[in-house]
Amino acid sequence: MFILSLTYKVDLTEVDRHLETHIAWLKAGYEAGLILASGRKNPRSGGVILARGDRLQIGALIAADPFSLYGIADYSITDFTATMTAPGLEALME
Repeated sequence: MFILSLTYKVDLTEVDRHLETHIAWLKAGYEAGLILASGRKNPRSGGVILARGDRLQIGALIAADPFSLYGIADYSITDFTATMTAPGLEALME
């Protein structure tokens, strides 16, 4: 599993201009089974995505994000292996 941490590089008005296409990209990632969870940071300085796949798939996923394509956000990638979970979240250990 990967923890993708996005940090905005531009003003929120520019983020909002690309938000609709970013959300469409997120939905495609969910449909492909690559994205497990996503949401914004509080305060709104970026976002966090939990994703699964291999490094090549994650790299291609990020490269296709409008936030990456248009220089809206930087990505930090953490490869993470869940060894324990709360009840109901056991699928995260796959």
